[in-house]
Amino acid sequence: MSEEKKLNELEENKTPERVQTEEKKVSKKKKRCSFSSFLDGVKNVFVTIGKWFVRMFTGASKSLAADDKKSKAKNKKGKDDDNKLQVEEIVSPTRQAVRSFFRRPLAVAAFVIVVGMFLFVFIGPLCMPTYSDSQTSTLHKNLPPNMSMMKIPKELKNNGIKEISSNSYFSVGLSNNGNVYVWGVTKMPLTKMDFKAMPSAVKNSKVVRVAAGSDHIVAITEDGKVHCWGNNRLGQYVKDEADLEEQNKNDGILVMPEIIRTGTLNVDDIKKVVCGTQITAILMNDGTLYIWGNAKTYELTKFSGSRKFSDIAFTLTEVVGVSYDGTRVISGRDSFENLKYSLDDKSSAAQSNILEGRKIVSLAATNASICVLLEDGKLLFGGSIESNFSVKKPVYNKFTSISGGMLHYVAVGADGKVYAWGDNTFKQCDIKQTGATKAIGCSYQTYTLSNGKVVDSTGLKGYLFGTDGSGSDVFKRIISGGKMTLTIGAVAVIISTIIGIIVGCISGYFGGWVDMLLMRITEIVAAIPFLPFAMILSAVLTKTAMPENQRIALIMVILGVLSWTGLARLVRGQVLAARENEYVTAARAMGVRDTKIAFKHILPNVISVIIVTLTLDFAGCMLTESSLSYLGFGVQDPRPTWGNMLNNTASTLAKVGNYWWQWLFPGLFLAITTICINIIGDTLRDVLDPKSSQDR
Repeated sequence: MSEEKKLNELEENKTPERVQTEEKKVSKKKKRCSFSSFLDGVKNVFVTIGKWFVRMFTGASKSLAADDKKSKAKNKKGKDDDNKLQVEEIVSPTRQAVRSFFRRPLAVAAFVIVVGMFLFVFIGPLCMPTYSDSQTSTLHKNLPPNMSMMKIPKELKNNGIKEISSNSYFSVGLSNNGNVYVWGVTKMPLTKMDFKAMPSAVKNSKVVRVAAGSDHIVAITEDGKVHCWGNNRLGQYVKDEADLEEQNKNDGILVMPEIIRTGTLNVDDIKKVVCGTQITAILMNDGTLYIWGNAKTYELTKFSGSRKFSDIAFTLTEVVGVSYDGTRVISGRDSFENLKYSLDDKSSAAQSNILEGRKIVSLAATNASICVLLEDGKLLFGGSIESNFSVKKPVYNKFTSISGGMLHYVAVGADGKVYAWGDNTFKQCDIKQTGATKAIGCSYQTYTLSNGKVVDSTGLKGYLFGTDGSGSDVFKRIISGGKMTLTIGAVAVIISTIIGIIVGCISGYFGGWVDMLLMRITEIVAAIPFLPFAMILSAVLTKTAMPENQRIALIMVILGVLSWTGLARLVRGQVLAARENEYVTAARAMGVRDTKIAFKHILPNVISVIIVTLTLDFAGCMLTESSLSYLGFGVQDPRPTWGNMLNNTASTLAKVGNYWWQWLFPGLFLAITTICINIIGDTLRDVLDPKSSQDR
């Protein structure tokens, strides 16, 4: 059958329904084709982006070689090696500069250090939940770098622990065989005190009682004699008759009682030995209290007489005792006449109402609060909530013993578990062990004992970089100070770079009277003595009631406004040379505006010089800020910078020599950061110089 007959038959067999069906099939086919085309388009976009990334990170030669390999795979017959596509490596000047930079080990090391420094000061605090550069401890002033505050001597652990006491930056322990051990920060650089240098009588005798104060130690030997060593500035003990005579003349000192100096005590009658800030108390079983030391800080009129007590404790500035019958809390300045059920209570009640006939069996204290244990195992509190009591008192309310540190409490429950609450900055409340027979709250540490063995310990291990004159952690202040120093340097260099680019481009491109005017202004600004002017301006600002944040912002602006002149001259010279190039002439011929030629066409060609100068100026702004802060005209304490941290130790030669860590670490961080930034700048200058043949 001919083709014409077939077509005619098909045409005759068509019906309206069949026609509609055929049209629907065609429409669906078209939709499929259009959707397929859309998918192909999307695929091509992603392929293009992928190739771009491949060329960017692996090089154009690898990308082109991969494409060539694919094309050869499609060729079924293949080609000879002579017909292979020869691909020449194509590398942009920027990528070549980057490669040259990272081929230099010193530059790479400097880059890693600078990046690490930025991460350290900006990201570091986010990784430390307890970070606070403002936290201070008055008893932890000028401590050298040390991480052994919780390092209990092995001999003490092996011989069994009878007592542990700490009220400051060191601890003293007593073994079951009567030996005394001291650990922590045991040597003070300025006073040259060594708390391990105990009297020979203590070394050669069996000790039955021991206690540590803020800067002295008391030990009682088995013969009933009391021995003290450490600081004796406020009558902690009597060295000789001349010292006794001098102490009697001082109204701020309560002299050690004669029975303590010359006599002996019945060690079996001793109930408690406790020390505070230059003060010591020995409580006997019959309620007799022997107390001596710092009367300037503590009000001792209620405790130096014949009144008897059942327990005694010290806050930072207060003596607190329990009456001998256990019915009342007595304080030197009546600060704890009222008690409350919880530290969270905003109101308190009189002791007679809240005790309800229950007797007090034990007393503990922190810096500014007390805790009393009642005969029914419940706790009552007095005083203020100091710092941040992040760990609240447990719901459990049946305790057998209580102890207090600087800012936390620790207690043993009737269930054998140990409970701790209060400030947890140093994890001193993270007690995990149970079954303890004794829990001891030290300054910023907690020890739990079971039959003379340490079953758990947690808290402050020490200060990596030491502390400053206010008791702040130098390590934390270096982080906070570095953030401020780097921020000021970065903002100042951004301001100076913007001004320098604008002035240099306009002056170099337009020339004539514009160039003359801008250069005269540049010379005037450059002629201003930088440091004296900044010092005068900062001194004026200091006398005003300007908020600290505004002062810091203004310091950034001052540094930026006064440090752009060198970059402006450099950019002007580069633009003067570049404006004679052919592409500038072509742009002018095409009618491109002058500002667009200057900033869009010429400026990118001199960007390498700007990058190098920006890097070097960054280091310069950091040093300038540090210089101002060091001289006392920059950022003021308590907000730290590396510069004012150096200023804090420069007042006397004694500080410089004895407190070396306070200036060494901030100076080291500043020097390393500045040197590394300068190395990066010098390397960038070399690799971005098109005339340099190195690394080519």
